[in-house]
Amino acid sequence: MKPGQKTWLRRAAWAVLVLALAGGGWTWLQKKQKASEEEPKFRTAAIDQGPITQVVLATGTLQPVTTVTVGTQVSGTVLERLADYNDLVKKGQVLLRLDPAALQARLRQARAQLASSEATLALARSTLERNRRLVEAGFISPLALDQSQREADAGTANVELARAQVDSAQTDLDNSVIRSPIDGIVIRRNTDVGQTVAASFQTPELYQLARDLREMLIATNVSEADVGLIREGQKVRFTVDAYPEREFEGKVDQFRLNSASNAGVVTYTIVVAVANPDELLKPGMTAQTRIVVSSKDRVTRLPTAALRFRPDEDQLKAAAGQGAKEAASAASATVAENRRADDDGVLSGTRAGARVYRVYTVGDKQVPKLHEVTIGIANTRYTELASVVSGSLKPGDEVITRKAETALPGRP
Repeated sequence: MKPGQKTWLRRAAWAVLVLALAGGGWTWLQKKQKASEEEPKFRTAAIDQGPITQVVLATGTLQPVTTVTVGTQVSGTVLERLADYNDLVKKGQVLLRLDPAALQARLRQARAQLASSEATLALARSTLERNRRLVEAGFISPLALDQSQREADAGTANVELARAQVDSAQTDLDNSVIRSPIDGIVIRRNTDVGQTVAASFQTPELYQLARDLREMLIATNVSEADVGLIREGQKVRFTVDAYPEREFEGKVDQFRLNSASNAGVVTYTIVVAVANPDELLKPGMTAQTRIVVSSKDRVTRLPTAALRFRPDEDQLKAAAGQGAKEAASAASATVAENRRADDDGVLSGTRAGARVYRVYTVGDKQVPKLHEVTIGIANTRYTELASVVSGSLKPGDEVITRKAETALPGRP
C-alpha cells in the first residue's frame, strides 16, 4: 500500500474514533440531563384523614394548694424545736418555743405597775369621798373637791393603762410558744435550737406548712399569643423529670388576669389543678404541661410543614419560560402576591373573615402548583384542612413540604 493511502486511512480511523467519542459523550450528557430532570426536586407528604389534638405548651412549677408561712411576733432565742421537715402537724400543735425569761420579767413588771396604779386609785377615791363630806359640812371649798375628782379619774386611767400593759406582756409571753395554725405538713424549717430571731422590722419566717399534698396546683406562664385558646376546665397533660415514663393529668382551674412582661414577651399565669392521691408529686417539681385546647376525632389533615413551604420564584419563572402553562400561572400568581405590601410569605389574604393559606403540589415538569386553603385546628405535625378556596385537594394527594436538597441525611 502506498504511503499516501496509509496516511489517508489513518486519518479516517481517527475521524471515526473522534465521531464515536463525540456521539457517546452526547448520548451520556443527554441521559444525565434526562435523569436530572426526572430526579424529584421536592419532598412531599400525603393528605389523609385522622384525629388532631391541638395543645398549648407551657412550663410550670408544682405547688401546694394552700401554703402557710409561720412566723413570730416576738424576738428571742429558740429554746426548743418540736417539729421538723415532713412532720405532720395538727392545728394548735406546738412547733417551737422561744426563751421566755425576758418576757416573763416584763409581765411581772407590768403586773407590779398595775398593783401600784390600783393602790393609787384606791387612795384617790378615798380622798374624794372624804372631801365630798367636808364640802357638804362647809369645811373646804368646792375647788378642793374638783381637784380630788381629777385625781380619781387620773387614777382610773392609769389602772386601765397598766392592765393593757399586763395584757400585752401576757400576749407576748404566749406568742413565745409557736403553734401550727392549720392541719398540714412541714415543708420548710428555717430555725434551729439556739438561734436568735428578731421581730423588730419584719416577721421572721420560722416554718412553711402545706395543708394537703394530695391536692396540688401548677402555676404556668402562657404567652399572650396562646391565651385566647385557654378556657377553664380544659384537660392538661404533663410530665415531671422525676417520673419521665409517666404522664399525669390535671385541668385548668384559673386564668389570672395579672400579666407579666419579660424582655418584651407578655405572659399570663394559668393555674392547673392536679390530683395527687399517691403523693408522688412534690412541691417545687418542674412540670412540662400540654394544655389540650381542642381535639377532633376524624378530619382531613394537611402536613403542617406544607404551610411553611415557599417555592423559589426564580425556578418558577425559568419553568414558565420553558412553556409550561401551569408553571407560568404559578409564577404569575407568585409575582402578584409578592407585590402585596401585607404579604407575610404564607398568608395570602382572607375570605369571609377566614385566613387563606397557600400550599403546593407537584405539577407537570415538577413545577409547584398553587392551591389556596383555609385551615382549622393544628399542631406541629398536622393541620386541619377546613376548605379549598382555589385548586383541588383531596385525601391521598401529595403536597410539597420542602425542597429535596434540604432533606436530612438518612431520611427520605
